[in-house]
Amino acid sequence: MAEPVRVRRLTDQEGLKLQQVVRRGSASSVRYRRAMMLLASAGGNRVPVIAQLVAADEDTVRDVIHRFNEIGLACLDPRWAGGRPRRLSPDDEDFVVQTATTRPAKLGQPFTSWSIRKLVTYLHRVHGRAIRIGREALRCLLARRNVTFQRTKTWKESPDPERDAKLDRIEHVLECFPDRIFAFDEFGPLGIRPTGGSGWAASGHPERHPATYHRTHGVRYFHGCYSIGDDTLWGVNRRRKGAANTLAALKSIRAARPDGAPIYVIMDNLSAHKGQKIRRWAKKSRVELCFTPTYASWANPIEARFEPLRQFTIANSNHPNHPMQTRALHAYLRWHNANARHRDVLVAERRERARIRCEKGIRWGGRPLTTAA
Repeated sequence: MAEPVRVRRLTDQEGLKLQQVVRRGSASSVRYRRAMMLLASAGGNRVPVIAQLVAADEDTVRDVIHRFNEIGLACLDPRWAGGRPRRLSPDDEDFVVQTATTRPAKLGQPFTSWSIRKLVTYLHRVHGRAIRIGREALRCLLARRNVTFQRTKTWKESPDPERDAKLDRIEHVLECFPDRIFAFDEFGPLGIRPTGGSGWAASGHPERHPATYHRTHGVRYFHGCYSIGDDTLWGVNRRRKGAANTLAALKSIRAARPDGAPIYVIMDNLSAHKGQKIRRWAKKSRVELCFTPTYASWANPIEARFEPLRQFTIANSNHPNHPMQTRALHAYLRWHNANARHRDVLVAERRERARIRCEKGIRWGGRPLTTAA
């Protein structure tokens, strides 16, 4: 039997980038949906479940996963065809991209970053290889080659000495015990304030919310539990995070499988998740706690399920108090659990998500395998 199609292990940077695309939205609905596919696959979901989640054909999901395994995050961008033939040769384009991605100081220029005008001027005057290209053509070339003007950023690599062992364990239980795996995490903070969003309205007359950003009611945290085998999400709002609330959530997960068989719970390394009381209870109740590595919360399957909560219960809302917000959140959970497998509902959910969004042989993300010379 052929092995199920799934993404290779994500690197820390890839996992964080996919989370960023899904959480913050994207100007392209194609990038958003492809990032959802990859993040869901990294969380252990099979191709049929992912296809229903994003309302796409299963072959499309497989193509995206295979493409990611080949070229990485470049697969998020669509490759549109058309237009007149290019005037620059491939070598000229490579030279332009190489120049744009080289710091100007290394090329003898007295500034630290290129602007389009400065880059065009330099390419026109470069010794021995004058390239005639306009500003707009240069901008399109850089965009086509996935070179954009960005802020310099830093990133965090997981310092966890057991990173690979933890990811191996999560991957193993996801593949071998899909009906006995659960995920737990907190979602928040949830404040009471008007939140922007999108919705249908008469042209020129959008719905308006008061412009206030004060959290006068304090905050809450949604303690969410997700059953991977049943594709069911449930939880409760709490005033704060803590070991007592984590233990209560774990007991609700254990109650979901009252047969006493071993179960596995995936969650992050928050200190409130792994106190001695929790560990003793887990050992007594035959619950194995599978912790994600530090700075690798993307490995938790529940992360892909929190984004619809943010979009359908928080975005475009103006709840007067926390009880009303909690009722709205639980109403959506009931709707989600009742309609998660209905294709027509998934199509409607995809359209709603697109309307309101404000956004090399390795598994999951280890170092590339070295080949013998």
